[in-house]
Amino acid sequence: MESTFTINEGMIRRYDQTFSFIQKHLPKERRVLDLGITNPFSDLLIEKGYEVSNTNGEDLDIQPDVVKKFQGIEFVTALEICEHLINPMGVLSQLPCDKLIASIPLSLWFAKAYRSKTDPWDRHFHEFEDWQFDWLLEKSGWEVKASEKWTSPTGQIGIRPFLRKFTPRYYIVYAERAK
Repeated sequence: MESTFTINEGMIRRYDQTFSFIQKHLPKERRVLDLGITNPFSDLLIEKGYEVSNTNGEDLDIQPDVVKKFQGIEFVTALEICEHLINPMGVLSQLPCDKLIASIPLSLWFAKAYRSKTDPWDRHFHEFEDWQFDWLLEKSGWEVKASEKWTSPTGQIGIRPFLRKFTPRYYIVYAERAK
């Protein structure tokens, strides 16, 4: 499936933060399964020397075992996908390797969960607090080894844009399968 995403300034900042974290934990020239369809970030990983496969848009709530068909995978990236799933534990527990990098938007007390007005599939079923996501990973068989948070300033004027300057919006973790 081809990428149909438009990249904006906020995405570029988020991609920079995400890639910086990935470089610390994911050596180049590794076989990576990126959950979700091909997207600008998976294209960036390929450009930077990673061998990336993507799922093909399957509903990972209904078909969590689709990830088992990917052989020889050394890492999985689940970058801002778990919040779209009703039961992310299903797919997280079936990942075909022992290393995971996952990111999520954090729940913010001053903003409701995201819901696209034009795309019925682009919605967040969950927006987690960091401890909730860590717990989900733990219950799915993962142990968080490293994590980071970052803000998402918009440059707009108002109370919410002001709060976004210093309130972490994104959370990323490196996890290994628990022994």
